[in-house]
Amino acid sequence: MRILFATAPGYGLMMPVVPLVWAAQAAGHAVRLATTGRMCRVAADAGLEVVDVCPGRDLWALLQSNVGKGPGGGPPASPFRMFTEEMTPGTADAARELGADLVVYTSDHGSGELAASIVGLPGLEVGNRVSWSTRDDGGPVRDISAVEAVRAELGLDPAGPALIARIDPRAPSMGGLAADEPDPRDGVPWWSMRYVPFNGGAVTQPWMRTTPVRPRVLVTLGTVVPTVAGTDVVSVLLAALAGLQVEVVLALGDARLADGTELPPNVRAVGYLPLTAVLPTCRLIIHHGGSGTTAAPLHLGVPQLVLPSFADNPLSARRVSDRGVGLSHDPTTLDVGTARTLVTRLLDEPAFRTAAAEVAAEIASQPSPAAIVARVEDVLLPVRPSGGTR
Repeated sequence: MRILFATAPGYGLMMPVVPLVWAAQAAGHAVRLATTGRMCRVAADAGLEVVDVCPGRDLWALLQSNVGKGPGGGPPASPFRMFTEEMTPGTADAARELGADLVVYTSDHGSGELAASIVGLPGLEVGNRVSWSTRDDGGPVRDISAVEAVRAELGLDPAGPALIARIDPRAPSMGGLAADEPDPRDGVPWWSMRYVPFNGGAVTQPWMRTTPVRPRVLVTLGTVVPTVAGTDVVSVLLAALAGLQVEVVLALGDARLADGTELPPNVRAVGYLPLTAVLPTCRLIIHHGGSGTTAAPLHLGVPQLVLPSFADNPLSARRVSDRGVGLSHDPTTLDVGTARTLVTRLLDEPAFRTAAAEVAAEIASQPSPAAIVARVEDVLLPVRPSGGTR
């Protein structure tokens, strides 16, 4: 088969799909990823064939230029409609050029769904978050990327493409599926899939592979929060962690600490570091609640302290707290004493590690991306005379 994958141009929006693309590629299918901006290079470095559907335009830079222009000086309005409007023509062209048999797109990226409609191809919707799914009642709107409005503008069939399935990658005890179930909207089946974290490659150093004597605590704010909300909360965390017998790994990318913040002796600043390169030797991760950042420690059974900022961060924090795999706190009201108490609880109380291990075991039991590719083959490929289906 020839399969076009379509994603929005953000780290946390594109990277969760990479293991599924790899699985399709390893099964012998011709695959191509349609995205834009910096994600083209990130995907290419992951070994994927990529099409830039908006060449010459940096939609992510345009989004960041609007930081502070949202309500009350906060984050800008949802960028997903902009992605849908700007990326749909190029995504449809990429499907035609590939001669695609299928378009696979993420739940938050309307361009993939619309491209499938425009070209007349079946689709597969893949959830790319552990914070929410379009299955959820009372959660984020199903039409986060304004597909219906853009569909009407383009004069497309309101029914949309013929979907093979929709995929929910969450663990069953964190909102996911224990078994297939039909979508009450249209009867399309929901399939469960294991969320396999991908956050880039790394040449690992010996210290990353070695579990230290003191508990290792990883601190990160992802790729968006430092730009939108700043890094003031990190100063509070560092002051709190300086008074504990822990080893701290600070992964802030190229973000700068607040003026006057000094690194305590027990802190190792590493800039950008793929989480999965160091998480196996960590006892705790402290982060902002990005879906991908939340998913990696769930996969590896590491407790979490979530300090949610905006977008779906609070939903991630609620999932973590409700399941007992970690704790959360408002970063704007966090003080040194409270941070130290939360970290101490997460390191000392075994219930958090137990719950995290349970969720990791659940995730390991879910169908792999390779199993999903096999199910797609069973639906789309004709039965061969030998009785094979692929």
